[in-house]
Amino acid sequence: MKATVHDLDGDDAGSVELPSVFETEFRPDLIRSAVVAAQANRKQDYGAEDYAGLRTPAESFGSGRGQAHVPREGGRARRVPQTVGGRRAHPPKEEKDRTRSLNDKERQLAVRSAIAATGDADLVADRGHAFEADLDLPLVVDDDFEDLEKTAEAVDVFEALGIHADVERADEAHVKAGRGTTRGRGRRRPSSVLVVTGEEPSRAARNLAGVDVATAREVNAEDLAPGTAPGRLTLWTESAATEVAER
Repeated sequence: MKATVHDLDGDDAGSVELPSVFETEFRPDLIRSAVVAAQANRKQDYGAEDYAGLRTPAESFGSGRGQAHVPREGGRARRVPQTVGGRRAHPPKEEKDRTRSLNDKERQLAVRSAIAATGDADLVADRGHAFEADLDLPLVVDDDFEDLEKTAEAVDVFEALGIHADVERADEAHVKAGRGTTRGRGRRRPSSVLVVTGEEPSRAARNLAGVDVATAREVNAEDLAPGTAPGRLTLWTESAATEVAER
């Protein structure tokens, strides 16, 4: 399988023979499992405090008063779950194991399948990415891109390649519904272009809206399929497209 290599001006600079990883069978089930496992394994443990809702001298009056046997303090019910300020019936437990395991071979196949999905224009379009219709995927650019240092230079390359519209799409964050708006997580920004390089993550592209950067050695299923949806618009440098064969 061959791919066109573009220079920094967006012109054709030759072609490169892509490794067989770009022809891996599409396995959305494994991709989803790998992403969900990665999300679960980085969650912080949480749970209710041991004495939450129990710090009260309330006592039950017992039988013979025609009242429910709930603890009372000053005539008001306390401590039990159905009272104001009482304990929760079944609170989350800090000791619960919320991690998820995945076989190494399944994780490897998930990453390889997600890599192959970056070359499917239909999948990329279904994710909502904005790019020119005649763009050849997977998108490979010359290694000179790795030497860029300034964000404006990366923007010029994106415009020349016809993918800058996707960055503009991600620049419009959406307000989420629910309590998150009052807790510092009220906006959601779409995922835009993923830039995969050979040696070091791209410095020029890392500050663009929705853009993530990674190396071919460290790129994972969550980078390639945010939200478990495969087919992310991905920019590969020529060396990264070759090095990813080892994944």
